[in-house]
Amino acid sequence: MPDVDVVVVGAGLAGLSAARELVAAGRTVAVLEARDRVAGRTLGGVLSNGVPVEMGGQWVGPTQDAVLELIEELGLETFSTFDDGESLTVYDGKAVRYADETFGLPLDSAMEVGRLWEEIEELASTVTTGAPWETEGAEDLDRRTLDQWLVASTEDTIALRFFRLLVPALFSAESPELSLLHFLFYVKSGTSLETLVATTGGAQETRVVGGTHRISERMAEELGDLVRLGAVVRSIVQDDTGVVVAYEGGQVTAGHVIVAVPQTLAGRIRYTPALPALRDGLTQQMPAGSVIKFQVGYDTPFWREEGLNGFVLSLDDSFNVVLDNSPPDGSCGVLVGFLEGAHARTAGRATAEERRELVVAALVKYFGEKAARPFDVVEQDWTAEEFTRGCYGGRLGAGAWTQYGRALTAPVGRIHWAGAETSDVWNGYMDGAVRSGRRAAGEILAEYS
Repeated sequence: MPDVDVVVVGAGLAGLSAARELVAAGRTVAVLEARDRVAGRTLGGVLSNGVPVEMGGQWVGPTQDAVLELIEELGLETFSTFDDGESLTVYDGKAVRYADETFGLPLDSAMEVGRLWEEIEELASTVTTGAPWETEGAEDLDRRTLDQWLVASTEDTIALRFFRLLVPALFSAESPELSLLHFLFYVKSGTSLETLVATTGGAQETRVVGGTHRISERMAEELGDLVRLGAVVRSIVQDDTGVVVAYEGGQVTAGHVIVAVPQTLAGRIRYTPALPALRDGLTQQMPAGSVIKFQVGYDTPFWREEGLNGFVLSLDDSFNVVLDNSPPDGSCGVLVGFLEGAHARTAGRATAEERRELVVAALVKYFGEKAARPFDVVEQDWTAEEFTRGCYGGRLGAGAWTQYGRALTAPVGRIHWAGAETSDVWNGYMDGAVRSGRRAAGEILAEYS
Protein backbone atom coordinates (compact mmCIF):
# COMPACT_ATOMS: atom_id res chain seq x y z
CA MET A 1 0.00 0.00 0.00
CA PRO A 2 1.28 3.50 -0.80
CA ASP A 3 1.96 5.89 2.04
CA VAL A 4 -0.53 8.45 0.68
CA ASP A 5 -2.77 8.95 -2.31
CA VAL A 6 -0.92 12.02 -3.59
CA VAL A 7 2.45 13.66 -3.02
CA VAL A 8 2.58 17.40 -3.71
CA VAL A 9 6.01 18.86 -4.44
CA GLY A 10 6.10 22.51 -3.38
CA ALA A 11 4.22 24.38 -0.66
CA GLY A 12 3.49 27.61 -2.46
CA LEU A 13 0.02 28.75 -3.43
CA ALA A 14 -0.31 26.14 -6.18
CA GLY A 15 0.84 23.16 -4.15
CA LEU A 16 -1.11 24.06 -1.03
CA SER A 17 -4.26 24.79 -3.05
CA ALA A 18 -3.95 21.36 -4.65
CA ALA A 19 -3.40 19.65 -1.31
CA ARG A 20 -6.34 21.47 0.23
CA GLU A 21 -8.67 20.32 -2.58
CA LEU A 22 -7.50 16.73 -2.28
CA VAL A 23 -7.89 16.61 1.50
CA ALA A 24 -11.37 18.13 1.23
CA ALA A 25 -12.26 15.29 -1.15
CA GLY A 26 -11.08 12.68 1.35
CA ARG A 27 -7.71 11.88 -0.16
CA THR A 28 -4.50 11.43 1.81
CA VAL A 29 -1.66 13.81 0.98
CA ALA A 30 1.96 14.60 1.76
CA VAL A 31 3.35 18.02 0.83
CA LEU A 32 7.13 18.23 0.40
CA GLU A 33 8.69 21.71 0.56
CA ALA A 34 12.39 22.33 0.01
CA ARG A 35 12.50 25.56 2.01
CA ASP A 36 12.21 26.01 5.75
CA ARG A 37 8.95 27.91 5.14
CA VAL A 38 5.83 27.72 3.02
CA ALA A 39 4.52 30.37 0.59
CA GLY A 40 6.96 30.05 -2.32
CA ARG A 41 7.21 33.30 -4.25
CA THR A 42 5.26 35.19 -1.62
CA LEU A 43 7.40 36.19 1.33
CA GLY A 44 6.81 38.32 4.38
CA GLY A 45 9.32 40.89 5.59
CA VAL A 46 9.42 43.42 8.39
CA LEU A 47 10.89 46.92 8.42
CA SER A 48 12.99 47.98 11.40
CA ASN A 49 9.97 49.80 12.87
CA GLY A 50 7.94 46.58 12.91
CA VAL A 51 5.77 47.35 9.86
CA PRO A 52 5.19 44.23 7.72
CA VAL A 53 6.08 44.40 4.03
CA GLU A 54 5.84 41.93 1.18
CA MET A 55 9.11 40.82 -0.35
CA GLY A 56 7.43 38.70 -3.03
CA GLY A 57 4.11 38.75 -4.86
CA GLN A 58 1.77 41.14 -3.11
CA TRP A 59 -1.15 42.55 -5.11
CA VAL A 60 -4.55 41.14 -6.04
CA GLY A 61 -7.26 42.74 -8.11
CA PRO A 62 -10.51 42.48 -10.09
CA THR A 63 -11.27 39.22 -11.94
CA GLN A 64 -8.76 37.35 -9.74
CA ASP A 65 -11.74 35.54 -8.29
CA ALA A 66 -9.99 32.36 -7.15
CA VAL A 67 -7.46 34.05 -4.89
CA LEU A 68 -9.90 36.72 -3.69
CA GLU A 69 -12.40 34.07 -2.62
CA LEU A 70 -9.62 32.09 -0.95
CA ILE A 71 -8.47 35.15 1.00
CA GLU A 72 -11.99 35.68 2.30
CA GLU A 73 -12.47 31.99 3.08
CA LEU A 74 -9.27 31.94 5.13
CA GLY A 75 -10.45 34.91 7.19
CA LEU A 76 -7.84 37.35 5.90
CA GLU A 77 -8.52 41.02 5.26
CA THR A 78 -7.57 43.27 2.38
CA PHE A 79 -7.08 46.99 1.87
CA SER A 80 -6.76 49.26 -1.16
CA THR A 81 -3.42 50.33 -2.55
CA PHE A 82 -3.01 54.09 -2.14
CA ASP A 83 -3.78 55.70 -5.50
CA ASP A 84 -4.87 59.28 -4.81
CA GLY A 85 -3.00 62.08 -6.55
CA GLU A 86 -0.76 62.45 -9.56
CA SER A 87 1.77 59.99 -10.97
CA LEU A 88 5.25 60.70 -12.34
CA THR A 89 6.91 59.72 -15.58
CA VAL A 90 10.58 60.52 -16.12
CA TYR A 91 12.10 60.76 -19.60
CA ASP A 92 14.99 62.67 -21.11
CA GLY A 93 15.79 64.23 -17.75
CA LYS A 94 12.26 65.55 -17.19
CA ALA A 95 9.86 64.47 -14.43
CA VAL A 96 6.28 64.99 -15.62
CA ARG A 97 3.28 64.86 -13.30
CA TYR A 98 0.04 63.55 -14.79
CA ALA A 99 -3.41 62.32 -13.81
CA ASP A 100 -4.74 61.24 -17.20
CA GLU A 101 -4.13 58.41 -19.67
CA THR A 102 -1.09 60.01 -21.33
CA PHE A 103 1.45 58.54 -18.88
CA GLY A 104 2.94 62.05 -18.88
CA LEU A 105 4.43 61.50 -22.34
CA PRO A 106 4.59 64.10 -25.13
CA LEU A 107 1.27 64.24 -26.96
CA ASP A 108 2.50 62.60 -30.18
CA SER A 109 4.21 59.80 -28.26
CA ALA A 110 1.19 59.33 -25.99
CA MET A 111 -1.02 58.95 -29.05
CA GLU A 112 1.41 56.43 -30.52
CA VAL A 113 1.44 54.47 -27.26
CA GLY A 114 -2.36 54.48 -27.39
CA ARG A 115 -2.35 53.18 -30.97
CA LEU A 116 0.07 50.36 -30.15
CA TRP A 117 -1.87 49.61 -26.98
CA GLU A 118 -5.11 49.16 -28.95
CA GLU A 119 -3.34 46.95 -31.49
CA ILE A 120 -1.96 44.78 -28.70
CA GLU A 121 -5.39 44.44 -27.12
CA GLU A 122 -6.91 43.51 -30.48
CA LEU A 123 -4.24 40.90 -31.18
CA ALA A 124 -4.51 39.50 -27.66
CA SER A 125 -8.26 39.05 -28.05
CA THR A 126 -7.58 36.49 -30.81
CA VAL A 127 -5.45 34.21 -28.63
CA THR A 128 -6.83 30.84 -27.54
CA THR A 129 -5.59 30.94 -23.95
CA GLY A 130 -6.27 27.26 -23.25
CA ALA A 131 -4.19 26.27 -26.27
CA PRO A 132 -2.18 29.24 -27.60
CA TRP A 133 -0.66 27.10 -30.36
CA GLU A 134 -4.17 26.82 -31.87
CA THR A 135 -4.51 30.61 -32.20
CA GLU A 136 -5.02 31.77 -35.78
CA GLY A 137 -1.60 32.68 -37.13
CA ALA A 138 0.10 31.22 -34.05
CA GLU A 139 3.31 30.27 -35.82
CA ASP A 140 3.78 33.78 -37.19
CA LEU A 141 3.02 35.36 -33.81
CA ASP A 142 5.36 32.93 -32.09
CA ARG A 143 8.35 33.15 -34.41
CA ARG A 144 8.77 36.87 -33.66
CA THR A 145 9.93 38.33 -30.40
CA LEU A 146 7.84 41.07 -28.88
CA ASP A 147 10.71 43.50 -29.49
CA GLN A 148 10.80 42.66 -33.20
CA TRP A 149 7.10 43.46 -33.41
CA LEU A 150 7.55 46.74 -31.54
CA VAL A 151 10.42 47.89 -33.74
CA ALA A 152 8.44 47.04 -36.87
CA SER A 153 5.31 48.76 -35.55
CA THR A 154 6.59 52.21 -34.54
CA GLU A 155 9.25 54.78 -35.31
CA ASP A 156 8.46 56.81 -32.20
CA THR A 157 11.50 56.34 -29.96
CA ILE A 158 9.73 57.43 -26.76
CA ALA A 159 6.83 55.06 -27.40
CA LEU A 160 9.32 52.27 -28.03
CA ARG A 161 11.18 53.08 -24.80
CA PHE A 162 7.87 53.12 -22.93
CA PHE A 163 6.99 49.57 -23.97
CA ARG A 164 10.55 48.40 -23.37
CA LEU A 165 10.03 49.63 -19.80
CA LEU A 166 6.55 48.17 -19.46
CA VAL A 167 7.62 44.64 -20.46
CA PRO A 168 10.21 44.17 -17.68
CA ALA A 169 7.68 45.64 -15.25
CA LEU A 170 5.35 42.75 -16.12
CA PHE A 171 7.83 39.93 -16.78
CA SER A 172 11.16 40.91 -15.18
CA ALA A 173 12.53 40.12 -18.62
CA GLU A 174 13.33 42.17 -21.71
CA SER A 175 11.11 42.49 -24.77
CA PRO A 176 13.54 40.47 -26.98
CA GLU A 177 13.33 37.59 -24.48
CA LEU A 178 9.74 36.54 -25.10
CA SER A 179 7.68 35.75 -28.14
CA LEU A 180 4.89 38.00 -29.33
CA LEU A 181 2.49 35.08 -28.85
CA HIS A 182 3.56 34.65 -25.23
CA PHE A 183 3.06 38.34 -24.53
CA LEU A 184 -0.40 38.32 -26.11
CA PHE A 185 -1.38 35.15 -24.25
CA TYR A 186 -0.27 36.74 -20.99
CA VAL A 187 -2.26 39.89 -21.67
CA LYS A 188 -5.45 37.96 -22.39
CA SER A 189 -4.95 35.62 -19.43
CA GLY A 190 -4.86 38.70 -17.20
CA THR A 191 -8.03 40.18 -18.78
CA SER A 192 -6.35 43.05 -20.65
CA LEU A 193 -3.19 45.14 -20.78
CA GLU A 194 -5.08 47.91 -19.00
CA THR A 195 -5.95 45.54 -16.15
CA LEU A 196 -2.37 44.29 -15.85
CA VAL A 197 -0.95 47.81 -15.59
CA ALA A 198 -3.59 49.65 -13.54
CA THR A 199 -3.65 50.14 -9.79
CA THR A 200 -7.28 51.02 -9.04
CA GLY A 201 -9.37 48.69 -11.17
CA GLY A 202 -6.32 46.62 -12.03
CA ALA A 203 -3.87 44.01 -10.85
CA GLN A 204 -2.31 46.30 -8.24
CA GLU A 205 -5.61 47.36 -6.64
CA THR A 206 -5.59 45.46 -3.34
CA ARG A 207 -3.19 44.16 -0.69
CA VAL A 208 -3.60 41.61 2.09
CA VAL A 209 -3.31 42.88 5.65
CA GLY A 210 -0.08 41.43 7.03
CA GLY A 211 1.09 40.22 3.62
CA THR A 212 0.06 37.68 0.98
CA HIS A 213 2.33 35.01 2.47
CA ARG A 214 -0.38 34.62 5.11
CA ILE A 215 -2.59 32.93 2.48
CA SER A 216 -0.18 30.00 2.25
CA GLU A 217 0.49 30.01 5.97
CA ARG A 218 -3.23 29.70 6.72
CA MET A 219 -3.59 26.79 4.30
CA ALA A 220 -0.51 25.11 5.76
CA GLU A 221 -1.94 25.49 9.26
CA GLU A 222 -5.06 23.66 8.12
CA LEU A 223 -2.97 20.84 6.64
CA GLY A 224 -0.80 20.57 9.76
CA ASP A 225 1.86 17.86 9.72
CA LEU A 226 0.95 16.85 6.18
CA VAL A 227 3.42 19.59 5.16
CA ARG A 228 7.09 18.65 5.52
CA LEU A 229 9.63 21.47 5.35
CA GLY A 230 13.27 21.08 4.36
CA ALA A 231 12.32 18.20 2.06
CA VAL A 232 14.32 18.78 -1.12
CA VAL A 233 12.90 16.45 -3.77
CA ARG A 234 15.59 14.81 -5.88
CA SER A 235 13.83 12.08 -7.86
CA ILE A 236 10.43 10.78 -8.95
CA VAL A 237 10.06 7.18 -10.06
CA GLN A 238 6.77 5.96 -11.49
CA ASP A 239 5.36 2.70 -12.83
CA ASP A 240 1.92 1.18 -13.34
CA THR A 241 1.36 0.82 -9.61
CA GLY A 242 2.33 4.28 -8.34
CA VAL A 243 5.14 6.74 -7.69
CA VAL A 244 8.10 6.96 -5.34
CA VAL A 245 9.15 10.51 -4.51
CA ALA A 246 12.60 10.64 -2.93
CA TYR A 247 13.74 13.68 -1.01
CA GLU A 248 16.74 14.51 1.13
CA GLY A 249 15.94 12.56 4.28
CA GLY A 250 13.42 10.03 3.04
CA GLN A 251 10.87 9.00 0.46
CA VAL A 252 7.10 8.81 0.05
CA THR A 253 5.10 6.36 -2.04
CA ALA A 254 1.82 7.44 -3.58
CA GLY A 255 -0.64 6.88 -6.36
CA HIS A 256 0.09 10.25 -7.99
CA VAL A 257 2.37 13.25 -7.66
CA ILE A 258 1.76 16.94 -8.37
CA VAL A 259 4.89 18.91 -9.18
CA ALA A 260 4.06 22.50 -8.18
CA VAL A 261 7.39 24.29 -8.50
CA PRO A 262 8.73 26.72 -11.15
CA GLN A 263 9.41 25.01 -14.45
CA THR A 264 13.15 25.58 -14.29
CA LEU A 265 13.21 23.73 -10.94
CA ALA A 266 10.92 20.96 -12.16
CA GLY A 267 13.56 20.25 -14.79
CA ARG A 268 16.17 19.60 -12.10
CA ILE A 269 14.32 16.64 -10.61
CA ARG A 270 15.39 13.25 -11.94
CA TYR A 271 12.50 11.28 -13.42
CA THR A 272 12.40 7.53 -14.02
CA PRO A 273 11.44 6.72 -16.66
CA ALA A 274 12.74 9.88 -18.25
CA LEU A 275 10.22 12.55 -19.17
CA PRO A 276 9.05 12.71 -22.79
CA ALA A 277 11.34 14.90 -24.87
CA LEU A 278 8.74 17.66 -25.31
CA ARG A 279 8.06 17.91 -21.58
CA ASP A 280 11.75 17.98 -20.73
CA GLY A 281 12.38 20.47 -23.51
CA LEU A 282 9.68 22.74 -22.13
CA THR A 283 11.49 23.10 -18.81
CA GLN A 284 14.58 24.18 -20.73
CA GLN A 285 12.58 26.78 -22.65
CA MET A 286 10.91 28.50 -19.68
CA PRO A 287 13.40 30.52 -17.62
CA ALA A 288 12.24 32.77 -14.81
CA GLY A 289 12.61 36.53 -14.84
CA SER A 290 15.25 38.53 -12.99
CA VAL A 291 14.11 40.91 -10.25
CA ILE A 292 15.37 42.54 -7.07
CA LYS A 293 12.56 44.01 -5.00
CA PHE A 294 13.06 46.90 -2.59
CA GLN A 295 10.94 48.22 0.27
CA VAL A 296 12.06 51.69 1.39
CA GLY A 297 10.74 53.07 4.68
CA TYR A 298 10.25 56.74 5.61
CA ASP A 299 8.86 58.38 8.73
CA THR A 300 5.86 59.66 6.77
CA PRO A 301 4.43 59.23 3.25
CA PHE A 302 5.63 62.75 2.44
CA TRP A 303 4.92 62.49 -1.29
CA ARG A 304 1.19 62.43 -0.53
CA GLU A 305 1.46 65.93 0.96
CA GLU A 306 2.76 67.08 -2.41
CA GLY A 307 -0.21 65.61 -4.28
CA LEU A 308 1.62 62.50 -5.54
CA ASN A 309 0.37 58.93 -5.33
CA GLY A 310 3.89 57.45 -5.32
CA PHE A 311 3.64 55.80 -8.74
CA VAL A 312 6.69 56.39 -10.94
CA LEU A 313 7.78 55.15 -14.34
CA SER A 314 11.23 56.22 -15.50
CA LEU A 315 12.43 55.75 -19.05
CA ASP A 316 15.86 57.04 -17.96
CA ASP A 317 16.75 54.99 -14.88
CA SER A 318 17.38 51.39 -13.88
CA PHE A 319 15.28 51.65 -10.69
CA ASN A 320 12.33 52.63 -12.79
CA VAL A 321 9.03 51.36 -11.33
CA VAL A 322 7.89 52.66 -7.92
CA LEU A 323 4.59 52.53 -6.02
CA ASP A 324 3.27 53.66 -2.63
CA ASN A 325 3.38 50.63 -0.33
CA SER A 326 2.62 52.33 2.98
CA PRO A 327 0.65 50.50 5.69
CA PRO A 328 -3.11 51.13 5.69
CA ASP A 329 -2.95 53.32 8.78
CA GLY A 330 -0.33 55.62 7.22
CA SER A 331 1.84 55.25 10.32
CA CYS A 332 4.91 55.52 8.10
CA GLY A 333 5.70 55.89 4.44
CA VAL A 334 6.88 52.97 2.31
CA LEU A 335 7.87 53.03 -1.34
CA VAL A 336 8.22 49.73 -3.19
CA GLY A 337 10.31 49.51 -6.33
CA PHE A 338 12.14 47.11 -8.55
CA LEU A 339 15.26 46.41 -10.54
CA GLU A 340 14.01 44.15 -13.31
CA GLY A 341 15.34 42.20 -16.26
CA ALA A 342 18.73 43.41 -17.49
CA HIS A 343 18.92 46.01 -14.72
CA ALA A 344 18.52 43.29 -12.08
CA ARG A 345 21.24 41.17 -13.66
CA THR A 346 23.62 44.12 -13.71
CA ALA A 347 22.78 45.17 -10.16
CA GLY A 348 23.17 41.60 -8.96
CA ARG A 349 26.91 41.97 -9.52
CA ALA A 350 27.04 45.01 -7.24
CA THR A 351 27.13 45.06 -3.44
CA ALA A 352 24.02 45.57 -1.32
CA GLU A 353 25.32 48.99 -0.30
CA GLU A 354 25.85 49.99 -3.94
CA ARG A 355 22.31 48.91 -4.75
CA ARG A 356 21.00 50.89 -1.79
CA GLU A 357 22.79 54.01 -3.02
CA LEU A 358 21.38 53.50 -6.52
CA VAL A 359 17.82 53.12 -5.19
CA VAL A 360 17.94 56.11 -2.85
CA ALA A 361 19.51 58.32 -5.53
CA ALA A 362 16.67 57.45 -7.91
CA LEU A 363 14.04 58.20 -5.26
CA VAL A 364 15.67 61.58 -4.56
CA LYS A 365 15.48 62.30 -8.27
CA TYR A 366 11.77 61.46 -8.29
CA PHE A 367 10.61 62.88 -4.94
CA GLY A 368 13.24 65.39 -3.83
CA GLU A 369 15.61 65.60 -0.88
CA LYS A 370 13.11 64.19 1.62
CA ALA A 371 13.67 60.84 -0.07
CA ALA A 372 17.37 60.95 0.87
CA ARG A 373 16.73 59.88 4.46
CA PRO A 374 14.94 56.51 4.59
CA PHE A 375 15.03 54.73 7.93
CA ASP A 376 15.20 51.39 6.16
CA VAL A 377 15.96 49.83 2.76
CA VAL A 378 15.16 46.12 2.49
CA GLU A 379 15.88 44.07 -0.63
CA GLN A 380 15.02 40.62 -1.94
CA ASP A 381 16.92 39.20 -4.92
CA TRP A 382 14.69 36.44 -6.26
CA THR A 383 17.18 35.34 -8.87
CA ALA A 384 19.57 34.34 -6.08
CA GLU A 385 16.93 32.20 -4.33
CA GLU A 386 17.96 28.54 -4.67
CA PHE A 387 14.41 27.22 -4.69
CA THR A 388 12.96 29.91 -6.96
CA ARG A 389 15.74 31.09 -9.32
CA GLY A 390 13.79 34.14 -10.42
CA CYS A 391 10.46 35.94 -10.54
CA TYR A 392 7.85 36.98 -11.43
CA GLY A 393 7.33 33.86 -13.48
CA GLY A 394 8.54 31.76 -16.37
CA ARG A 395 8.32 32.92 -19.96
CA LEU A 396 8.51 31.36 -23.41
CA GLY A 397 10.77 32.77 -26.09
CA ALA A 398 10.29 32.84 -29.84
CA GLY A 399 8.94 29.55 -31.22
CA ALA A 400 8.51 27.84 -27.87
CA TRP A 401 4.71 27.96 -27.51
CA THR A 402 4.07 26.31 -30.86
CA GLN A 403 6.83 23.74 -30.38
CA TYR A 404 6.55 22.88 -26.69
CA GLY A 405 3.35 24.44 -25.32
CA ARG A 406 1.26 21.26 -25.54
CA ALA A 407 3.41 19.73 -22.80
CA LEU A 408 2.85 22.51 -20.24
CA THR A 409 -0.10 20.98 -18.38
CA ALA A 410 -0.38 17.51 -19.92
CA PRO A 411 0.10 14.82 -17.23
CA VAL A 412 2.96 12.39 -17.75
CA GLY A 413 1.59 9.13 -16.46
CA ARG A 414 1.04 9.68 -12.75
CA ILE A 415 2.84 13.03 -12.72
CA HIS A 416 0.72 16.19 -12.83
CA TRP A 417 1.89 19.79 -13.16
CA ALA A 418 0.86 22.93 -11.30
CA GLY A 419 2.24 26.42 -10.74
CA ALA A 420 1.34 29.94 -11.82
CA GLU A 421 2.99 29.44 -15.22
CA THR A 422 0.65 26.54 -16.03
CA SER A 423 -2.58 28.53 -15.67
CA ASP A 424 -4.48 29.87 -18.65
CA VAL A 425 -6.20 32.46 -16.42
CA TRP A 426 -4.01 35.03 -14.67
CA ASN A 427 -0.90 33.22 -15.81
CA GLY A 428 2.09 34.06 -13.61
CA TYR A 429 -0.04 35.59 -10.84
CA MET A 430 -1.16 34.33 -7.43
CA ASP A 431 -4.65 33.78 -8.80
CA GLY A 432 -3.22 31.62 -11.56
CA ALA A 433 -1.24 29.62 -9.02
CA VAL A 434 -4.39 28.85 -7.01
CA ARG A 435 -6.30 27.88 -10.15
CA SER A 436 -3.46 25.63 -11.33
CA GLY A 437 -3.36 23.71 -8.06
CA ARG A 438 -7.08 23.13 -8.18
CA ARG A 439 -6.86 21.99 -11.79
CA ALA A 440 -4.13 19.45 -11.02
CA ALA A 441 -6.09 18.16 -8.02
CA GLY A 442 -9.16 17.86 -10.21
CA GLU A 443 -7.28 15.75 -12.74
CA ILE A 444 -6.38 13.25 -10.04
CA LEU A 445 -9.79 13.25 -8.38
CA ALA A 446 -11.37 12.49 -11.75
CA GLU A 447 -9.34 9.26 -11.87
CA TYR A 448 -10.72 8.21 -8.50
CA SER A 449 -14.34 8.90 -9.43
